[in-house]
Amino acid sequence: MGEKRERGVDEKRSEHVGVRARGGSLAPGSVVGDGRYRLLAQFGIDERAGAHLWRARDGQLRRDVALTLLVGDPADAESARMARRTLERAAHAAKFTHEGVARVLDVLSLGNGITSSEGLLGVVVTEWTKGTDLIDLVAEHPVAPLTAARMVQKLAGAVERAHHAGLVLGLDHPQRLRLTTDGTLRLAFPGPLPDATLRDDVKAIGAVLYLLLTGRWALPGGPAAIPAAPHAPNGRLVPPRALVPSVPAELSSLAVRTIEDGGHGGIRTSAAILQALELAAEAEERTQLINASGVKPDDDGTIWTTKKPVKDKARRRKLALGVTVLVVAAVAILAWLGMLAISFFQDSPTAGPPINVAQPTSTAAPPPTSSEVPPPTSGSPSGQAQLGAPVKPASASVYNPDGDGDNTSRAKNLIDGDPGTTWRTDQYRQQFPTIKQGVGIIVNFDNPINLGKVTIDGGSAGTVVELRAADSKEPPLSSTRVLGTATLNGPTTDITLPQPQQGEYFVLWISQLTNSSGKYQSQMGELTFLPAQ
Repeated sequence: MGEKRERGVDEKRSEHVGVRARGGSLAPGSVVGDGRYRLLAQFGIDERAGAHLWRARDGQLRRDVALTLLVGDPADAESARMARRTLERAAHAAKFTHEGVARVLDVLSLGNGITSSEGLLGVVVTEWTKGTDLIDLVAEHPVAPLTAARMVQKLAGAVERAHHAGLVLGLDHPQRLRLTTDGTLRLAFPGPLPDATLRDDVKAIGAVLYLLLTGRWALPGGPAAIPAAPHAPNGRLVPPRALVPSVPAELSSLAVRTIEDGGHGGIRTSAAILQALELAAEAEERTQLINASGVKPDDDGTIWTTKKPVKDKARRRKLALGVTVLVVAAVAILAWLGMLAISFFQDSPTAGPPINVAQPTSTAAPPPTSSEVPPPTSGSPSGQAQLGAPVKPASASVYNPDGDGDNTSRAKNLIDGDPGTTWRTDQYRQQFPTIKQGVGIIVNFDNPINLGKVTIDGGSAGTVVELRAADSKEPPLSSTRVLGTATLNGPTTDITLPQPQQGEYFVLWISQLTNSSGKYQSQMGELTFLPAQ
């Protein structure tokens, strides 16, 4: 039933978009790639690259795949050159893995999987993404602002990781994206344009946010099925809030600042938009929480979830007086108990003469000479080293020897002196080390310090961490040395070293994430490094 409905939607979409293969050779039921892939349904066309987007059936492996068919004339040298560039970029992305990007399975080119008689310049084969395309998603009404922000936030995470790997994803066309069954956006038809840049990916994130909020596409070359975003007489893009008043001002401004190139305050990197999206989403979540609870913030911004306290001066004076009386009484009782203890252990004149205890003569050891007296230990009476004032690291960055880091743009929050600004890992579906060994934060100091203790503020309860010493900023995990371990629990967690460790580089390594309903993710607020004196 679901397959029949999807097929009907596909046929309706094809008629609505008006996609038609050049020469009419591509149609449902025809085969490409030396007869291996049978075309099932067309999901769109990116006219800028002559890229036709199809769902197909792999006859050898008996599974559905997504095909990006580069249609063109092999005799056209320029078209063939551009197609080769797209195929090269797709091939480079074959090793890139992220839940926000469909995995590239194969890349076919002329003479290598396809023939000139097929009317194709190349084919990018990727795994099929179940779900809904964006045309269907926004056909009836825009997406709720908070939902849109969270959806785009995960897509921006994929862009951020790809850019760190030096890859351009090419998601600046809405029909290349699909909404998965678990509610996340995914690049389902990879194959970036030959001249696409990192900046184009960033602008595409803003355009996707604009589309979800308004149902309009704000970049050139969009499909006919989606209305184009309007522009003001001065040429500036009309903000989403002007079209849909319920869109929060922060999200509306974010979409425009990401898409437009000119002006101050523009967002030009994936890391910047990822951070801005998270802040905007958190602000919208707080707004929804306030609206749902029916309470209003106080003048100073405080939100009272119970009855707001009455500002009664007389009541406060009475309360202060009562507390003072209690404190004085407690001090008096403690003083009385102290006098009793002193009198109990103190010699009394009526207790009789003192008792002399004879010392053994044959087994007593002679008192130690000055050379035998052990030197005083540094640190507290218990033997622990005395600690000095905190030393701030010169930098903090995500340490991930298995690949790219998690939320790299927020690593600096751990050393900014504010426990309220946090860094968090990506969300994983399996616990470490199933997916990878772990992930961490590496800090370095301008000069080596004699580290005695590290304090972790605002850590997720249940997270297991290791403090490791390193010799460089990007060392292999095997070359680092474990100095101490801890399980985060409570507002703060300390890792006190048995012996101070001299070093310039230290790693806080997460070996086990916090488990919340089968989703694994951890966060921390602030790292404080205390040297031993």
